[in-house]
Amino acid sequence: MEAAAGLKPRVVRVRWLGRIAYDEALALQGEAAARVLRGEDESLLLLEHDPVITLGRNADAADLLAPPERLRELGIAVREANRGGKVTYHGPGQLVGYPILNLAPDRRDVKRFVTELEEVVIRTLEELGIRAGRSDRRDRVTSVWVGNEKIAAIGVHLSRWITTHGFALNVTDEALPHFSAIVPCGITDGGVTSVERQIGRRIAPRELVPRIAEHFGALFGREIMRT
Repeated sequence: MEAAAGLKPRVVRVRWLGRIAYDEALALQGEAAARVLRGEDESLLLLEHDPVITLGRNADAADLLAPPERLRELGIAVREANRGGKVTYHGPGQLVGYPILNLAPDRRDVKRFVTELEEVVIRTLEELGIRAGRSDRRDRVTSVWVGNEKIAAIGVHLSRWITTHGFALNVTDEALPHFSAIVPCGITDGGVTSVERQIGRRIAPRELVPRIAEHFGALFGREIMRT
């Protein structure tokens, strides 16, 4: 674990929240961000969402393919989000991670933050025998891919160098059918995949929490505290 010269490693409290609604998670992020702004410990919120489509700051209405009545039939909510990126889906079978960090004073670099968040996912997948990576295409600049299939989406927001939102990793196949309701992140020439599809067996999103936490602490120079 690395820390800037003269600085003690900060403590990140890792919380597994189980399955919760998007609005509840958004409120928890706001509360965690307020604590960080006051100088208290940082957080990494890990969870599964109830089915929801989120529209990022660069979302295009044309990327939402299913009409409202069909989404209601499927039990999928739609929410606008202040994160970067376009349209994506969150739901059961995904591991969603929301890091609430203060990047000041030594890590004030948005590109570095996103790259290291991707690396947390990539290293976790590598331990499972999945060869994942980034794409050098400009329209795939913040995602994790296995070949031509996306396995994790990244979308973040920063205010006064405090981060919210984060990543969504497709763990089981349960989430995959709902991606047909959207053009994921505006990508029209690639598919989506999951950990289950890649390794040929089903694991629960919660099983990946220790691996994610370990790599997160190492990459961001934080001391991890599970709560």
